[in-house]
Amino acid sequence: MSTISAAEVARVATLARIELTEDEVQRLAGELDVIAQAVAQVSEAVGPDVPATSHPIPLTNVMREDVVEQPLSVADAISGAPASEDGQFVVPQILGEDA
Repeated sequence: MSTISAAEVARVATLARIELTEDEVQRLAGELDVIAQAVAQVSEAVGPDVPATSHPIPLTNVMREDVVEQPLSVADAISGAPASEDGQFVVPQILGEDA
């Protein structure tokens, strides 16, 4: 039994503002139905004793200690810049606005 109809695919495509031909709608409905059936099959194989997980191996963040250090001086920060003026970076104008 089909779980995803062509009408549902067409409705979602319209919401996403994606133009699809009738052939594409029919093809995607079939492909999405196969995917939904595969997910359902996997869900049946998993028992209630298996915890939900997004990754098979537990992940932990490896963080360094947050140590307060002396910040760069303005002169050091702009020393590598191609152009600077009054202690600030000078960059090309990109929006066409008047300065």
